[in-house]
Amino acid sequence: MSGGHLFGRRQVLKAALTPCLLACPLPSVRAVASEPGLNEDGLYVEPWFVQSFLVLSEDLQAATDSGRRFAIMWELKGCPYCRETHLVNFADGQIRGFVQEHFDILQLNFIGSRLVVDFDGEELEEKALARKWGVSFTPTTCFYPEAGAASDVAGKELEVARMSGYFRPPHFLAMYRFVQEKHYVEMDFRAYLNSLKQG
Repeated sequence: MSGGHLFGRRQVLKAALTPCLLACPLPSVRAVASEPGLNEDGLYVEPWFVQSFLVLSEDLQAATDSGRRFAIMWELKGCPYCRETHLVNFADGQIRGFVQEHFDILQLNFIGSRLVVDFDGEELEEKALARKWGVSFTPTTCFYPEAGAASDVAGKELEVARMSGYFRPPHFLAMYRFVQEKHYVEMDFRAYLNSLKQG
């Protein structure tokens, strides 16, 4: 799909959301950081998460075009560690600032029924996609290379890193740095953490 067409679809989505944004007063940064909203699936959601048509190749291309990395965060209603990720990790200004600056994050529901088009073109419900990719825990974050690094493969094969389960803030931020700085090319995450201790 051409970049122009992609831009047009994203503009339509943005235009659809704009009336709500204009009508609703924006919360302060402090309020957003400490108390993210709940969506219709009962998931905590950050206001800066990606609004998507759920065509993953398009989201990856959009992130690459903006000089950012693309990640998918799987969550589940009632998951205490998902809540901790939002109310502790993303509430930390340093973490939130780094992630917002360098990543586009798409949130998916581990048991959801929205239709998603995988990178290989297969369309299936969120819960089926989670099974296909072998996602077993929430939260789980899957990280991807820039667009063009690979194509026509399922998301699990395209991943450059995966964060399964809850990571405490220092390791959480380290994982995002690991991906953004492309350390996965030369080492695994454990080796990267050891390098930080030695540095």
